Amino acid sequence: MQRVACFLRRARGWLLGLIVLLTAAPRAAFAGPPFQTDDPDPVPFRHFEMYAFELSDGTAQGGTALEAPAYEVNWGAVPNVQIHLIVPLVSAFPPASQKIPTYVGVGDTELGVKLRLVKETKRRPEVGIFPFVELPSGNAAKGLGVGSTWYRMPLWVQKSWGSWTSYGGGGEVIVRQSGYNDYPFAGWQVQRQINKKLMLGAELFGHGAIGDAVGSTKYATMADLGGSYEFKEGFDLLFAAGRTVAGQPETYTYAALYWTWGKDSGADAGAPQSGLMAMLGKVHLR
Repeated sequence: MQRVACFLRRARGWLLGLIVLLTAAPRAAFAGPPFQTDDPDPVPFRHFEMYAFELSDGTAQGGTALEAPAYEVNWGAVPNVQIHLIVPLVSAFPPASQKIPTYVGVGDTELGVKLRLVKETKRRPEVGIFPFVELPSGNAAKGLGVGSTWYRMPLWVQKSWGSWTSYGGGGEVIVRQSGYNDYPFAGWQVQRQINKKLMLGAELFGHGAIGDAVGSTKYATMADLGGSYEFKEGFDLLFAAGRTVAGQPETYTYAALYWTWGKDSGADAGAPQSGLMAMLGKVHLR
């Protein structure tokens, strides 16, 4: 009976999230950031993306992890393959119930490769994998990192029609460290290009218990709303925020400046200027 009740509670949470998704006004050119759900679409060959972002993720039991500033760079190394790097500055804010200091320092470094396995056609969705490894560059004793190498192994699917795009999938996080669990994650997102400059979207994203080390002892299913605004070609603002609709309470926020440029877009059109690179970082609450 307890298992049945647990399943019904989870199903109710997913249903609430889907209602949020379907009643939101979602987009078609961006995928991945600012959402937690990612996509299978790699950066085009010989093109670059850069995000200067802030990301926060938090729970009452585990406090808040804020990544800001943080920088993400993606490179289309060969056709259908993207090389990925994130380097964050992390602030670890403890729960209000704990009288311990707030620590600030470099977090774990993220390296990944996105590989498109199937190209999208009129009837067939795009399919890809995006495995990555987190290197233990953050001080785990201060809550700035996990303390050992860990891995994220997802499969993503995407389909577009007109001004709409939808993508989703899931996978497993593998962590071999005391206080952390291996856990599954999954998400689905819908977005719409409202006009030439504005995209809006919504997602439902869930994960299992991350571990006692970060106060995540139960699953969490979250509903997030977000979008992007294009200032000019190759330069955009990204934003998203959300909270739990089922499971352990958790909050998420993301804001970023985004640049893209490449060999066939003119003389490095859209390449970021050094003065703008320091404006934003990435924030993730956990």
